Amino acid sequence: MRTYRAVIVGAGGMGRAWGRNLVEYDRTEIAGWVDLRPEAAADAARELGLMDIHTGPDLAGAIRQCAPDFVVDVTVPEAHRDVTLTALGLGLPVIGEKPMAHSMEAAREMVAASERSGKLYMVSQSRRYDPRLQAFRSLIDEATGPPGILNSDFYIGAHFGGFRDEMDSPLVLDMAIHTFDAARYLTGADPVAVYCEESNPSWSWYRGDASAVAIFEMSGGLRYTYRGCWCAEGRRTSWDSEWRAVGPRGSAVWDGHHAPVAEKVVAVGGFHSDVEEVTAAVDAGAPMGISGSIRDFIDALETGRTPMGECHDNIKSLAMVFGAIESSRSGSRVALGRAAATP
Repeated sequence: MRTYRAVIVGAGGMGRAWGRNLVEYDRTEIAGWVDLRPEAAADAARELGLMDIHTGPDLAGAIRQCAPDFVVDVTVPEAHRDVTLTALGLGLPVIGEKPMAHSMEAAREMVAASERSGKLYMVSQSRRYDPRLQAFRSLIDEATGPPGILNSDFYIGAHFGGFRDEMDSPLVLDMAIHTFDAARYLTGADPVAVYCEESNPSWSWYRGDASAVAIFEMSGGLRYTYRGCWCAEGRRTSWDSEWRAVGPRGSAVWDGHHAPVAEKVVAVGGFHSDVEEVTAAVDAGAPMGISGSIRDFIDALETGRTPMGECHDNIKSLAMVFGAIESSRSGSRVALGRAAATP
């Protein structure tokens, strides 16, 4: 089978995690590593025993020298647009870290660039490759039917230090994209509108708003609610949140840790319907996280199949983030139906 050669852009902690996953997968190899700090790229390559690959600060030069099959963008969100447009403009597909971009305008440019080049641009929403989340989606489909209500709770006291402590909307902008995207994955619904309120509790160690409550109207009449706080000490939830889906045939829950569970209606009568408990089957051997993203991307390159996180779809999850922030700042409901449209 063919091996696909990658150039990685970004040699921070996440860039090195991507490097390890690319080395471990027998269908991919690293041809070059780019970072604005050339010494960081060289150090990252050495850590993985890659002594003879190209390292340096210039992506276009690395592409010309290495002739890779694709580019991996693991830079800060503000750099995603430039990295992606450069790679697509030189005829290479791109897989990049979330969020797609630092603004909706930049994201639309990136989608348009993918269309012009005819090359795949995929955003790695790595939590979609958690077999427990996949089992939860199957359980909803099989046991409860299409949800009319979906709730998620995220409560973690995260003492990061650094740039997150100074962000205006650290929870919604840096973290909630995972949960919002998971809501779309679980239901197959797209965002229509949002009302959101952000706040910052008196004890918060963040400068910006570390807490948020949002109500999304989704296609098909679904209402999805998000509650979260990044300065919630004690009784923390999973990083994948806690979930409840309510459909016509019952309800399903997932605590973010264990196998999802549902109670489905087996007989209607009396004050309460009779229900039967069903526990989802989880495929513990499925590739997870970054590993799952890489395999999905390579399969898409080989088959032409559209992978999860393809830019035309992922921009809808990004629209939920920026729509929630806009709603919080304006104090009004924000329509999202056309937010993800490209120029």
